[in-house]
Amino acid sequence: MDKIKLEILGLSSSQSQSGSFALVLGEAPGSRRLPIIIGMFEAQAIAIEIEKIVPNRPMTHDLFKSFAHSFNYAVKEIVISDLKEGVFFAKIICDNGIEIIEIDSRPSDAIAIGIRFDAPIYTYEKIMSEAGIVLSDEKEDEDISELKKPVEKSSSPGPSSPQSKSDFDKLKNMPMDKLNELLDKMIQSEDYEKAAKIRDEINRRN
Repeated sequence: MDKIKLEILGLSSSQSQSGSFALVLGEAPGSRRLPIIIGMFEAQAIAIEIEKIVPNRPMTHDLFKSFAHSFNYAVKEIVISDLKEGVFFAKIICDNGIEIIEIDSRPSDAIAIGIRFDAPIYTYEKIMSEAGIVLSDEKEDEDISELKKPVEKSSSPGPSSPQSKSDFDKLKNMPMDKLNELLDKMIQSEDYEKAAKIRDEINRRN
């Protein structure tokens, strides 16, 4: 069965389920999109790896990577393998150079793990035909712009953390030592959305 390669287009808050997020995968190349509703924890795990932010403590998916490397396994690819009654299923394809092993997984966990190995993501035509959507060019531009916004983390920011757009504008006037100090605080508090914004400002100056 021929596989269709997918790429991660972005994450956005789910409009249908409170506390959930929509992970949108896009056909590469192609115009079809495959939205999958995932939980907040898995959304954070995907978002911080995409943003290349190193958490102060390893996450579960980082632990899987360390465990796999310890036994000389690599994740070769992720496959969104089935869709039953509106529920997606996935497989993590692992290889140790001698044998290939398929591990059943939720798509959210599989993708969070897969991106840590730079593994490609695939699905099948049957699934794209059943659950894929095709966006018009204008609608696609609007949706992708929205999806590229960072995933928000529900937490109460500390007194020294930026809290609004105007606060983030103040980052431009902060000296580098203060920015690095604030970045460390945001990572320690696991507020990855704010950490990503601070990191972007630091990178802009370098």
